[in-house]
Amino acid sequence: MGNEESVPLAHRVPDLGALELLLTVARVGSLSGAARRLGITQPAASSRIRAMEARLGVALVDRSPRGSTLTAEGALVTDWARRVVEAAEAFDAGAQALRGRRDSRLRVAASMTIAEYLLPGWLIALRGERPDTAVSLHAGNSADVAQRVLAHEADLGFVEGLSVPDGLDSAVIAQDRLVVAVAPTHPWARRSKGVEPAELAGSPLILRERGSGTRQVLDAALAPSGGLAQPLLELASTTAVKAAALSGAGPCVLSELALVDELAARRL
Repeated sequence: MGNEESVPLAHRVPDLGALELLLTVARVGSLSGAARRLGITQPAASSRIRAMEARLGVALVDRSPRGSTLTAEGALVTDWARRVVEAAEAFDAGAQALRGRRDSRLRVAASMTIAEYLLPGWLIALRGERPDTAVSLHAGNSADVAQRVLAHEADLGFVEGLSVPDGLDSAVIAQDRLVVAVAPTHPWARRSKGVEPAELAGSPLILRERGSGTRQVLDAALAPSGGLAQPLLELASTTAVKAAALSGAGPCVLSELALVDELAARRL
């Protein structure tokens, strides 16, 4: 008895397919009919019944030209099998309900620029296609978004930048570029040519904080020119960076997407 209990249950109990076959034989009265009902061949059905009989050590089905009938032991096993299959069906129904609840909510994390300028339109489109999906949104910098997805605190993340941490799958869905922007009163605004990388790298700038996608791309772009000078200001949101630049505090470097209105109105 002790040796039997040490054998895993999966090796001592017939699988669900075999139990379902036995129940179908009991219901239709023949092995061939049960095979047709379950979409398997009769030899496969016979083999499965024989394997189940060998595992349990008892005969379950009497076969004759008139059909298949259950032995007394088979009738008893069938009664037990019915309860196991019903429990499995309840398990499956519960799992489907869990999937349904999961599919009805979507936890999204997005970097600040995407959250402010792109996600509103995307969420409106999602609402049109899947009105029953409840969406929660967390906005942060790109590093924060990646960490939330890694920690399973978000189902989906949108970030800017050159790469994502190990352990995450990613796909590029859009392109943007960084723009150097200044207030109209800044000396750079009167230039006919752009600012060279070395001059930009050596100038104190109003910047996003480390960990943001904008900062990651700018750091990489100016690394060959000696890297960024000490920032004039480091701010945690695109809106704050724009406000500082609009006040004339100094140059900023931001997503072109975030600067469309200010550039069109010549405020920057």
